[in-house]
Amino acid sequence: MTGGTPDDGLQVLPVRGIGDVVAGDDLARLIVTAAPWITDGDVLVVTSKIVSKAEGRLVEVPADGPERDEARQRVLDGETARVVARRGPTSIVQTHHGFVMAAAGIDASNVDKTHLVLLPEDPDASARRLRADLLARGLDVVIVISDTMGRAWRNGLTDVALGAAGIEALLDHRGQVDPYGNELSLTQMAVVDELAAAAELVKGKCDRVPVAVVRGHPRSGEGSGAAVLIRDAESDMFSLGTAEARAAGLRAAAVLPDSPPAAAVPPDSPPAAPVSAVPTVDPAVVARALQTLDGLRQSDVQLTDGIRLTPARGGAAALIRTGADAHRLRAALAAEGIETTAVIDDEGVTLTYGVSA
Repeated sequence: MTGGTPDDGLQVLPVRGIGDVVAGDDLARLIVTAAPWITDGDVLVVTSKIVSKAEGRLVEVPADGPERDEARQRVLDGETARVVARRGPTSIVQTHHGFVMAAAGIDASNVDKTHLVLLPEDPDASARRLRADLLARGLDVVIVISDTMGRAWRNGLTDVALGAAGIEALLDHRGQVDPYGNELSLTQMAVVDELAAAAELVKGKCDRVPVAVVRGHPRSGEGSGAAVLIRDAESDMFSLGTAEARAAGLRAAAVLPDSPPAAAVPPDSPPAAPVSAVPTVDPAVVARALQTLDGLRQSDVQLTDGIRLTPARGGAAALIRTGADAHRLRAALAAEGIETTAVIDDEGVTLTYGVSA
């Protein structure tokens, strides 16, 4: 194998001349014909679009007009496992593969106006097939299937790996010690994403260069594909979309527990243990929670060691409104991380504080 070593540096080389790809094309043949100079150990970064075209992952749609928009929405719905966020015409969704990306990766560029290109059905399987086809031609190379994604918290796009074969997708440094003697506990490098991004520097978006070769990167095992890069929901601190997080918050607010009724104390029972000090709560936080209710609140409020709400006027309806105010205020305080206990009497509601974990 002649893939080089890290000390030799890396080369990133475009593969030109592949031309249009259509359903049923032999990608291995097209690639080696366009780049007979590819050698063992090279990393071939292949744009997912030509993989999809070769696999027939295209959908016919009207060329323009509202019918095209409606058809595209139907296609998007079919490729979406769940909607993560929407703003204006942009939808960020999780695909059936587990990828979180704009419009489920559906692409209308570099294809005729009557078709949309979907992502490969199983990018890792596609990478394994292409690697096997090239092995049959005598070439032992790494395959990375790439596509373009945005990044949370950062502007701009970059290419990432959707599928991989012949390489470990993650380079795990956990347990190693840095030059200062610190043990690395979290460091896992997404090597195939780095290779995909490097290849994009020579592929471009309008240059009709769907394949690039990264030469000089050391092999690191056969690998189990790029699917290992998808973070599962349990370890993903940001797995909920905006609509899902809002719905979860509303559900949580609907079931805020009330204080249990006080148990009867027998006359001869020993004295109760002293009550612990009331938690300190920032008055500014309470003021902010009250401010969110401006225009809704119909109760008088007194601030002592807690919050006392009483009806602003007489009558049963006013008492009900005070109960609604108390629940809204408890929900607003819960959003600030402050738990409250509601004590209800014939004249109003008292909220006492407890800081949530």
